Amino acid sequence: MSTVQISMPENRKKPVVQKEDAMLLQKEMINQNYTDLSTAHERGKKVAATFVPGNLNELVMCFDFERSLPETNALQNALRKSSGKMIMNAERDGQSEDVCTYVKADIGMMLGGEIGPTGQKLPRPDLLLLSYTGCFTFMKWFELLRQKFGGEAVMLQVPYQGDGNINKNMRDYVVKQLKETVIPAMERISGVKFDIDRLRQYMRESAKAEDDLVKVLEAAKNRPSPIDAYFGAVYYIGPIFTAFRGTPEATRYYEVLRAEVEERVRLGKGPVTPEGELNEEKYRLVIEGPPNWTHFRDFWKMFYDEGAVVVSSTYAKVGGVYDNGFRHDPDHPLESLAEYCLGCYTNLNLPSRIDMICKYIEEYDADGLLINSIKSCNSFSAGQLLILREVERRTGKPAAFIETDLVDPRYFSAANVKNRLESYFQMIQHKRAANAAALR
Repeated sequence: MSTVQISMPENRKKPVVQKEDAMLLQKEMINQNYTDLSTAHERGKKVAATFVPGNLNELVMCFDFERSLPETNALQNALRKSSGKMIMNAERDGQSEDVCTYVKADIGMMLGGEIGPTGQKLPRPDLLLLSYTGCFTFMKWFELLRQKFGGEAVMLQVPYQGDGNINKNMRDYVVKQLKETVIPAMERISGVKFDIDRLRQYMRESAKAEDDLVKVLEAAKNRPSPIDAYFGAVYYIGPIFTAFRGTPEATRYYEVLRAEVEERVRLGKGPVTPEGELNEEKYRLVIEGPPNWTHFRDFWKMFYDEGAVVVSSTYAKVGGVYDNGFRHDPDHPLESLAEYCLGCYTNLNLPSRIDMICKYIEEYDADGLLINSIKSCNSFSAGQLLILREVERRTGKPAAFIETDLVDPRYFSAANVKNRLESYFQMIQHKRAANAAALR
């Protein structure tokens, strides 16, 4: 495996950045999707907008829709430092300061002429496909888009895992909606007849990519971890969580990625950071919550400067908890779509999320849990203090909070985050010293 150095022009005053080959490949794939979106209507293609958790990408492709994901648009704009203006546009249009900043960034982008992250104009969606998996904001988001910009909204109601289990009634309820509501609407809007064999073929590709992604993420059980399963995983999960799951391109990408990571394990190497390989792994962390996108590289630097590697994260599972054994099943395609939606991380109750995090701390031999609580994500962040306390109690490992936001630059305080991280690393050191003294 090789790394590639990207030199920025002198007048940009940015440092040389190192990226793995797979990171560059996924960037090409994401950019190509934006190009395809920008020309969709001119090519006679319809556009479907949908969300990452519970997305039905294999089914959407059966109707030749180009796929747009509003969360991805928002975070890509934030990475490019353009989300702040979009959020302000949405607030001037009447959106509250407390509204999810993903929503405001998306609405602000539309209000500003639909210019997407790559500078290309994005078409207004013909279909707003809402697979509801635990986030009430998703419903209001598409309601606002429908009211302001048009497009037909179709909702797949996914029952919440209140008791932590998926039963036959829940699965049958989702399948019934797929057959009677979702598929007929997609046929009508696209003008394409549903072909279940086409869906099966996409699912065969999905299962292969899912196998390889699990192997990549589980490689972090090694010491040193060859990957960062939070910051680095952002690049790894991009294709499978967005418009590429089910495609041969995604299958090839994950084959390349797995081979690169396995070579790093063989060589005993740590992860690649923007400033090169991490040579000394001092702390192994599990993280709950999404990253901050507006200051992504600065945020990551606070970790690798201290030798901290994230060996597992719940964010890397938000588009599919594949390490629990789920794979898209071409022999039972509609039932498989239902199982996928029902099993999404955002659709799990708090006890299930706590069980998952405790399992990760044990299996990945982590030093503790860090929660990045998102200021504008009130519904999902509400239970995180309970998660922190229960994980500490059950594992005996220290846990800590930091707070940032998704795509609003006003809510990232570098000094505050850095101070909390330094305090947390001191907690880990004290815990190690106490454990060592107890063994003597």
